[in-house]
Amino acid sequence: MAQGPKKTSGRGQRDLTVRVKTAKGRKLSSKLWLERQLNDPYVQRAKREGYRGRAAFKILELDDRYRFLVPGARVVDLGCAPGGWCQVAVPRINALGEKQGKAVGRIIGIDLQEVDPIPGAELHVLDFLDEGADDFIKARLDGPADVVMSDMAASSSGHKQTDHLRIIALCEAAAELAFDVLAPGGTFVAKVLAGGAEGDLQKRLKDRFDKVANIKPPASRSDSSEKFVVATGFRGNQNDTSSATG
Repeated sequence: MAQGPKKTSGRGQRDLTVRVKTAKGRKLSSKLWLERQLNDPYVQRAKREGYRGRAAFKILELDDRYRFLVPGARVVDLGCAPGGWCQVAVPRINALGEKQGKAVGRIIGIDLQEVDPIPGAELHVLDFLDEGADDFIKARLDGPADVVMSDMAASSSGHKQTDHLRIIALCEAAAELAFDVLAPGGTFVAKVLAGGAEGDLQKRLKDRFDKVANIKPPASRSDSSEKFVVATGFRGNQNDTSSATG
């Protein structure tokens, strides 16, 4: 895991922690956010490695542990903006066919807003809650998905419990889509916020998947209540005889 910049003091030593002066009209909360960004090792690493945001390292760390982004996998990225998760998935599933002798995967990224192009990823402006979204996804993938992943979060209301309920509702909706588009053996990965209302979601996932794990990857900020649910071994839908590719 990357180490953060260390603060040093004393004559002849430089304070490596970036401090942001509070300018006139700048709120303290904005100052603190900017200061945290400037000192976040994952933000700095994302810039060095060409990722669109620090969230890319969350899916990297989850996949390093559970190995669901494999060559040939068909992947759906819900709420994909700004595109960091797609950037990680493209080489791992061999979407560009650069790994000779390995199956070529496909990834569909969906978001309410337009996302700048990513080589190897097919990006669409679409509300996954719309009627027919499931059929659209399966048509674009030319079959069922092996992975449905979501880093979606509802706009913050400033009220912790309200925000928790909103993100759980999003996660439940994403799970419903996963139940419809996943192939047997598939994987569902989604962000949730710890807060006590996720019990029903956990139960439903355990009914449909062989294993359900809850994990906070190192890239998640220690002061954040976010965690990720990783459900593997989708048992499929009744009368579904299709099989996973990856």
